[in-house]
Amino acid sequence: MQIIDGKAVSEQIKKEIAEEVSRMIAKGEKRPHLAAVLVGHDGGSETYVANKVKACEACGFRSTLIRFEENITEDGLLRKVRELNEEADIDGFMVQLPLPKHISEQRVIEAIDYRKDVDGFHPINVGRLAIGLPCFISATPNGILELLKRYNIDTKGKKCVILGRSNIVGKPMANLMMRKATPGDATVTVLHSHSRYIREECRQADIIIAAMGHPDFLTADMVKEGAVIIDVGTTRVPDTTKKSGFRLNGDVKFDEVAPKCAFITPVPGGVGPMTIVSLMRNTLLAGKREIYP
Repeated sequence: MQIIDGKAVSEQIKKEIAEEVSRMIAKGEKRPHLAAVLVGHDGGSETYVANKVKACEACGFRSTLIRFEENITEDGLLRKVRELNEEADIDGFMVQLPLPKHISEQRVIEAIDYRKDVDGFHPINVGRLAIGLPCFISATPNGILELLKRYNIDTKGKKCVILGRSNIVGKPMANLMMRKATPGDATVTVLHSHSRYIREECRQADIIIAAMGHPDFLTADMVKEGAVIIDVGTTRVPDTTKKSGFRLNGDVKFDEVAPKCAFITPVPGGVGPMTIVSLMRNTLLAGKREIYP
């Protein structure tokens, strides 16, 4: 069993990006600039955005954090999105989710210029991904692909089960694992809360990507010997032994599943760091105009 160290891989990628940015600056090119919009004071969102700002510094990017209180109107937020669309110096931007209930997340996502949509959530980027055209790929699936690639995990012809059908992870992950590429060329089954025979399907899988948001859902009796397990889950579970009062818990019951695996990602330290570094890679591509000239 080998643990997939997403933290180490992400640090290496940040170094690679910083070197590329240094070469860009040396050639007189513009430093990539990422903006993040944060509405309210959700603890998880605050932490995530702070980590993005730190990652920008490590990569040599400019970053701008734009804050609004929870009572901002939907129209007010949409006005800011349109301003960022027109701001020539900003190469890419993202609006941190979730948003307050009175704001339509879908309206905000669709208002973002798809050429600056470094989160990869805009319907144009989602559609281009589905038919195999160049696009900004949503960060978590893209990070998982990078882990599979850097650990030389063979996916061609393998049976891949994806637990979860979200627009952010499950659906794009299925498209990526089916694509004619490496990693890719897998036979993909997507399972969700209404699927039958989940245990039986999982036991046949060579690769399982768990993204249901259900702590400890995947147990040892659902995994065959030698499987590759990618745990996307990051649920906050109460833990009095922690200073914060909680711990991050994955969708995989790690202690009992890990001994059966060829490869497995831990939580934390697996997929999480790759999500942020994938956003950095999209920002670099936006700055270089490599996807949309």
